[in-house]
Amino acid sequence: MYIATNIRKITDTLPDSVVLIAVSKTKPNLAILEAYNAGQRIFGENKIQEMTTKFEELPKDIEWHMIGHLQRNKIKYMAHYVTLIHGIDSLKTLIEINKQAKKHNRIINCLLQTKIAQEDTKFGLSFSEIKSILDTDVLKELENIKISGFMGMASFTNNQEQVKNEFLALKEFFDTQKNKVSANIELQTLSMGMSGDYLLAIDCGSTMVRVGSAIFGNRK
Repeated sequence: MYIATNIRKITDTLPDSVVLIAVSKTKPNLAILEAYNAGQRIFGENKIQEMTTKFEELPKDIEWHMIGHLQRNKIKYMAHYVTLIHGIDSLKTLIEINKQAKKHNRIINCLLQTKIAQEDTKFGLSFSEIKSILDTDVLKELENIKISGFMGMASFTNNQEQVKNEFLALKEFFDTQKNKVSANIELQTLSMGMSGDYLLAIDCGSTMVRVGSAIFGNRK
């Protein structure tokens, strides 16, 4: 009941406006089912092959989010079921998602990953690169995707002021872009915050948090 207890503790602290993604990467089906039986329905994975296996084996009312760095040649394996793709950092990736979604007559929701951390290891787009993607005519032709928001990961540091400033910078940018609405742009989701900083992220305006170790325990 460890996982179920953690789920309840976290959900009790979340505002109604914030969506919880249980990050289940590397976790066995039994652990996911315990969270599922506690009421959790949205799970995040970072490897398409692992997520697809879980999709095939677990209850079909689960929403699967791809939260890892995306390889374009593997998008086809999840295009028939994935609910939301995080971590998109190029127009070429959006074009490929649109191509694969069209084959299944689906519209796939997408988040653009914004680089807010000061670490070189983090993927993501600059604010100016995101604006260029949102403004390009090419995007308007992609009828089988929807840009539903942004995702960002703060620096891995104990400096909470730095983390807060990074979150606030993304929230401010998000607010400046929310007026860009079209057939495939509707910016409603701001995905910030993980196990160690999700409460701070919520205070800074996050509407979606990705929580793994605080639910399932540390990965071995």
